Amino acid sequence: MTDITGKTAFITGAASGIGLALAKRFTAAGANVMMADINADALAAAQKTVIGTTATVVCDVADPTSVKSAADATLAAFGAVHIIVNNAGVSTAGKPGNVPLSDWRWVMDINLMGVVHGVETFLPILRDQGTGGYFINTASMAGHLAAEGMGPYNASKFAVVGYSETLAQELAREKIGVSILCPAWVKTGIADAYKNRPSGFDADDTAQHMAVEAVANGINADVVADWTYDCMMARRLYIFTHPHFHTFLDQRKALLDADATAAAADPRFAKPTG
Repeated sequence: MTDITGKTAFITGAASGIGLALAKRFTAAGANVMMADINADALAAAQKTVIGTTATVVCDVADPTSVKSAADATLAAFGAVHIIVNNAGVSTAGKPGNVPLSDWRWVMDINLMGVVHGVETFLPILRDQGTGGYFINTASMAGHLAAEGMGPYNASKFAVVGYSETLAQELAREKIGVSILCPAWVKTGIADAYKNRPSGFDADDTAQHMAVEAVANGINADVVADWTYDCMMARRLYIFTHPHFHTFLDQRKALLDADATAAAADPRFAKPTG
């Protein structure tokens, strides 16, 4: 992809944070943007801050029917769609054995199934248009590195990474690109999303409060949006935003290598010689 002038991007979670920053970046590059979010009032306010051609649609990414309606609204507004940014997400914290299953389903329905619904809804449209396209799926550095107290969030983001890696392989032959956005701490409202979790708001949730503080000290969403745009243009699979986290990726690789080497050295797994 070399130019998005006149093309249409569909962005979920567009009322704030990275989604809103991407809407501004894409319109600045000449694209039309359909801003989708579950919060109608926040969405209307956010649209007023974007300079360029936009439309809005209320969309619950956990509901495939809602995503289908949002896709229909996008086509009705702009006639086509070319870039799909599956960005909406939530977070919650909790210790293993103490996380209500309702919270697990909430996180997975939005963070993972929201991406799945976006792909399954928009991919047939891209295929019918026959002009290629692009998916940007928001995961997290938590999709590569596990952190204590964030089991549901880590699991959902690891799943998005694995799913998106598969998509990248399968869609390359159709000239449909895939990037996986993997930020660490960014100044957005995601750390406050736990207040809406099904099990209710827990004012004494220490792990969640630590996440809120980390996010408050994160990088600006507009920096992430600029870099995401550049990486899409370069067709990068992974969009990393915090270079110092490379050390932790190296540590993870060392653990994988050590245990894989142990299996390779065990005679029970030796290749037959005859």
